[in-house]
Amino acid sequence: MTPYLTQQHMEVLLELLHEGIQMVDPQGFIVFCNEAAADLDSLKKEEVIGRHILEIYPSLTEKSSTLLQVLKTGEPITDHQQTFLNYKGSKITTVNTTIPILEKQQVVGAMEISRDITHVRELSEQLVDLQKKIYGTPRKPTQQSKGTAKYTFEDMAGTSPTLAKLKQKAAKAAMTDSSVIVYGSTGTGKELIVQAIHNTSQRKEKPFVAQNCAAIPATLLESILFGTVKGSFTGADHRPGLFELAHQGTLFLDEINSMPMELQAKLLRVLEEKSIRRVGDIRTREIDVRIIAAMNVDPFRAVQDKMLREDLFYRLNVVSLRLPDLSERMEDFSLLLKHFIDKFNRRLHKNVEGVSQEAFRILRNHGWPGNIRELENIIEGTMNVMDGTMIGVDDLPYYLKKSPGFRSPLGAGTHISPGDNLKTVMNRLEKQLVLEVYRQTGENTTQTARVLGMPRQTLQYRLEKLGIKV
Repeated sequence: MTPYLTQQHMEVLLELLHEGIQMVDPQGFIVFCNEAAADLDSLKKEEVIGRHILEIYPSLTEKSSTLLQVLKTGEPITDHQQTFLNYKGSKITTVNTTIPILEKQQVVGAMEISRDITHVRELSEQLVDLQKKIYGTPRKPTQQSKGTAKYTFEDMAGTSPTLAKLKQKAAKAAMTDSSVIVYGSTGTGKELIVQAIHNTSQRKEKPFVAQNCAAIPATLLESILFGTVKGSFTGADHRPGLFELAHQGTLFLDEINSMPMELQAKLLRVLEEKSIRRVGDIRTREIDVRIIAAMNVDPFRAVQDKMLREDLFYRLNVVSLRLPDLSERMEDFSLLLKHFIDKFNRRLHKNVEGVSQEAFRILRNHGWPGNIRELENIIEGTMNVMDGTMIGVDDLPYYLKKSPGFRSPLGAGTHISPGDNLKTVMNRLEKQLVLEVYRQTGENTTQTARVLGMPRQTLQYRLEKLGIKV
């Protein structure tokens, strides 16, 4: 068997990639282009191969084309953001990694791997432009801005000692301009308490700008936060960032542990110097912004796992607020249940009075891995489709019915036929159990895995081994 890949093999493999791949010869003529690259540029392969890179992308120049630069220098360029027009006039934004192709230490071509972020960038810029319209017009001292923080501490339903202590600590923090880290499991209400802090602070009449750091590609996040100047990268325009839009107000950075380390270093410098520099600019701009950061893991663990810079952690962690899981404040469960029923009665024009005793027992005994958000979603979903004025067991989602009375099929599979061994019987019992739970959860793999107490991937493997079609 041939121990190496032929050129044909390589081309087949490159066609399977989702990223766009282009290769050029030493003069800049395209010698290979996979389907992903052609689709990315709204072109056909036969329109591209054999033509010069500047002919296909007339908005580029010898200096701005990463492929031509790598041919010239022999040095790779990684994660380079580029916006350009192809020869059909389509505007495209990509993140490119470009490497030289060497033969006996000589550059004989270049290869570029491109990822399309056109739609993400457009949406991000629309978001910034919208926020600029919201916050760009001065407001009267008593005028509440549309689109800013809307929650207060009164919206945090509950009377448990754990919640009362948290609200008291957060209210004191709201009176200062110190940075705050809020952390807790998914669904515990981190943004709610962040908005409450803003609305209790002296900055309450000023902008509240929120950004999820995990929702924007790393290559775009810097320009979204700090803004850009025309020419800072191909296709860039003069555009303020979220720091400028949040001037004199609060900037909420959610999932900050998802921010790239090099960008965390720039954020630290902004916090220390209280000024920002737009991407590609030489001018610094003074900013007055309070930073509140949030994450769904313990900040100390984030530092240990190299997700958060240690120096940034100490700079942000002036005040630290941990939101408890719902399971830690079950004293508030009945109040939260009533709160959400009242909320969706108003929103859905219903007249639900409460929950039956058996349904309440099932809800109360659930582990609530999704916390308050899971409870809210369950009540909303139930009230959308239910009839009558009381939520009953039949109204609840399938996966909640894993209480001590959850129906088990084990008795039906205990019969042993001649020739059966332990493994055969155990496989039959397992199949009956898995299949029954799978049906009772409405054939929902995630909920079945939760009921059976196993990872979803393990369940999928067992379903396949047991011959159960998903």
